[in-house]
Amino acid sequence: MKKLSLTIFLSLAMVFAYAQKVKQDDVPQAVKDGLHKLYPDARVSKWELEDGNYEAEFENNKVETSVLLTPAGALVMTEVEIATSALPQAAQDYVKNNLGGKKIKEAAKITTAEGVVTYEAEIGGTDYLFDANGSFTGTGPEDKK
Repeated sequence: MKKLSLTIFLSLAMVFAYAQKVKQDDVPQAVKDGLHKLYPDARVSKWELEDGNYEAEFENNKVETSVLLTPAGALVMTEVEIATSALPQAAQDYVKNNLGGKKIKEAAKITTAEGVVTYEAEIGGTDYLFDANGSFTGTGPEDKK
């Protein structure tokens, strides 16, 4: 199960990295409806098409949030910006012990529709990925947001 969750997460993380901007008018109504069911007050700042799914970026309670939805409007995953200090301690320790004093620029908590939680830390133009316990799982290119 752990390997499956990691594989799903890494696949979705790569999808986030390769996106095409989409105009609001080109987003299917089912996707918009799905978003507003989850976040009724969301004011989307940017839509992107990612491997057939739609990502909506918006602020939720003054926190940068991204939601990935299927064309039918079903939730795939949510990414919420967090303070770097909110990363699991093991992730913070990994950065400190393995990345030569580099600083974390941004951090995010990613939750799949199934409830699998992972973390992302942007460091030097690369996203470092960690599981829910803060164990390092891999890297990916920085999201271009």
